[in-house]
Amino acid sequence: MASSSFDSSGAGPPRGTGTQDASGTESLGGLADMGWQALLTMGLAAIALGVVVLAWPQETLRVVGVLFGVYLLVIGVFQLVAAFGTHVPRHLRALHFLAGALSVLLGLICFRGTLESILLLALWIGFGWLVRGIMVTATAASAPPDMPARGWMLFAGIIGLLAGTVLIVAPFTSIAALTLTVSIMAIVLGAVEVFHAIRMRADVSRLAPGTTAERRPRFHFRPHPQH
Repeated sequence: MASSSFDSSGAGPPRGTGTQDASGTESLGGLADMGWQALLTMGLAAIALGVVVLAWPQETLRVVGVLFGVYLLVIGVFQLVAAFGTHVPRHLRALHFLAGALSVLLGLICFRGTLESILLLALWIGFGWLVRGIMVTATAASAPPDMPARGWMLFAGIIGLLAGTVLIVAPFTSIAALTLTVSIMAIVLGAVEVFHAIRMRADVSRLAPGTTAERRPRFHFRPHPQH
């Protein structure tokens, strides 16, 4: 009877609350551990990539050129297959076929040597930046003067236009400078991610004991005066 009166009075804590809170704390702790470990792994990988590119720039460019050739081949094959698909309109099949054949041809040229692949890669990136820079610049120029970030958009468009022009005019020098810049940026960003991972690990280890200490009095069971 004493136990039934204690249950009906509602003075005791809800059943199962301690187990649910403990499981929630453990799950959050596991997510935090996975977060800093993943961040640390990505940071170390970025640093390793930057160091490899700085140490062996020619070999890195050769590998990138081969991967670019494989990319062009895959894209070309998909475009050739899509040219004969029923979902493509008839007036666009010839365009898909020509684009796929050109992509396959450029991909095969990339396998002829490092210079050809680097040249095509630089031209590919240069034309992409040039077209995007023209579109962004035209959009910012035609936008109202009170549009937010209009000046930054115009600046980014002009920078992209100039970068694309430089890559097209001087592909080999530009791609070498681009490789050096990417390697340095990878090392810097990797170091920042490693620093953040270490800080996150320290915060997790410092907050875990405090959380347990703060939660412990909540689960302390005080017997009912009738017992």
